[in-house]
Amino acid sequence: MIKCLIIDDEPLAIQLLADYVQKSKDLELVHTFSNPIEALHFLAENEVDLLFLDIQMPELTGIQLMKITKGKYQVILTTAYDQYALDSYDFDVIDYLMKPISLDRFMLAVEKAKKRIQTETPVVVVKETANTKDYIFVKSGYKTLKINLSDILHLESLGDYVAIHTENEKILTLENMSHFEDILPSEDFLRVHRSHIIALSKINFIERNRIVIQEKYIPISASYQAAFWERITG
Repeated sequence: MIKCLIIDDEPLAIQLLADYVQKSKDLELVHTFSNPIEALHFLAENEVDLLFLDIQMPELTGIQLMKITKGKYQVILTTAYDQYALDSYDFDVIDYLMKPISLDRFMLAVEKAKKRIQTETPVVVVKETANTKDYIFVKSGYKTLKINLSDILHLESLGDYVAIHTENEKILTLENMSHFEDILPSEDFLRVHRSHIIALSKINFIERNRIVIQEKYIPISASYQAAFWERITG
């Protein structure tokens, strides 16, 4: 199922799109928002594949929202104005739907989204989990630093950077989270959110769906909860 979000300042437009989503066997509606700022806060803590995004909204336009999220999400734009079409292609959006949106045109856009998401979904490769090294090397600025695995508390995605929080310092690197998910031993480290990888041995306690490591509260997003609790209780 493709997890989607509807962001539109018109209640009737939200209602229509939500009804269309219910008619699609490939879509799961996670949430709807009439306020794009609230949608950004939600996206920071939750996993979503596809945005149905209105362009012209108060406070924040759809184009501005795409700039802020830096291409993290697949987008189908919805608008009553065609003058934004050229701008939308700079962001490689899946489709551009003109209001009023018909069901058949909506379904065509969903098929495009389905094909793109399936094409871009990475193949999961089973790797050897045995790791004889107890350290990693990380490029930070002009230096390549050696970091002992036992010193790592957690890793956090910060825009274009990843912050590695250790016992003594915070190290910034331009490597992405997927890179660290690949090189860190899976028996000791676990991804619990799009933006967070934790060292299991450093957990102080768990409060509802949040992990606490040295007074830092780290959310466990819905798509990672099952794997996390299986690891903790298994």
